[in-house]
Amino acid sequence: MSRARVPQSQAVMQRRDLLALLGGVLAAQNVRAQPGSPPVIGFLNSASKDGYAPYVREFHAGLRTTGYVEGQNVSVLYRWAEGQYDRLPGLAADLVSRQVRVIAATSTPAALAAKAATTTIPIVFTTAGNPVELGLVASFGRPGGNVTGANQITVEVAAKRLELLHELLPNAHSMAVLINPAGPNAAAVSKDTQAVGATLGLQLHLIDAMSTSEIDNAFAEAVRLNASAMVVGTDPFFNSNADLLATLMLRYRLPTAYQYREFTAAGGLLSYGGSIAVAYRTAGIFTGRILNGEKPADIPVEAAAKLELIINLKSARLLGLSVDPLFLARCDEIVE
Repeated sequence: MSRARVPQSQAVMQRRDLLALLGGVLAAQNVRAQPGSPPVIGFLNSASKDGYAPYVREFHAGLRTTGYVEGQNVSVLYRWAEGQYDRLPGLAADLVSRQVRVIAATSTPAALAAKAATTTIPIVFTTAGNPVELGLVASFGRPGGNVTGANQITVEVAAKRLELLHELLPNAHSMAVLINPAGPNAAAVSKDTQAVGATLGLQLHLIDAMSTSEIDNAFAEAVRLNASAMVVGTDPFFNSNADLLATLMLRYRLPTAYQYREFTAAGGLLSYGGSIAVAYRTAGIFTGRILNGEKPADIPVEAAAKLELIINLKSARLLGLSVDPLFLARCDEIVE
């Protein structure tokens, strides 16, 4: 096993974060719900709003099922870290200072930052990794404290994506795993994929990327290392770059496996994991239930009910791959 690192300058907290935090202290009194005023939700995410627009719509769809519509009877303060995870503590502190009623922390890094920022304001998360192992809740059935949410079950099956690629490429001897070392899922994905890679007799290359330019460099590095395929590690930063990842897969002719359906819809080869869209809708429902008086400690964490295996046959053909009919029969969806 080897690990390649693409150089990355140290991210720094931007000036607007400090201004937002200071402004939050001054504005908190105005944001506090007055009699008859709509409740305020804090929406915290580690990625970019542009890449997450479809998921935000799902969150609002969940809110509507509990009777809440933004701009009518609820307000939402959005805070996006734009892939710079070191910004999250400041953004979480800003929401706390504004005394929002609930914080919807819709990514694993955001959930960890929100939990560190408050023990009193209810937090609803979406996580790709196990929330118990991450220290967010005591258990799925009895979360305890001020935190609950939805688990997508994608980190837990990162190694399975490696196995699926190996099924498609049984003669492969070397594969790559794309990792964001700044993310909380990096260690789990690295450990699990290395373990399975060893059992499959694969030489596995862990390649880091924390920016779009580094993603491009990572594909070039994987090809230089003679990798036959790549697994994209579970991380919100990669979710924001589904189109780029699909484009690079075809440019470098490197079969690639991803965590969500959205990646295969964008042109990626295959995906396996729970639904991020369903998780966001669930987060919206849970947020509404809390606004209606329920406590996070009494709402069990909801895990993905189904893991979806999806393949893009058009991309498979462009990559020159012949997919076994038995493999296709196992797929939940085939993108043509």
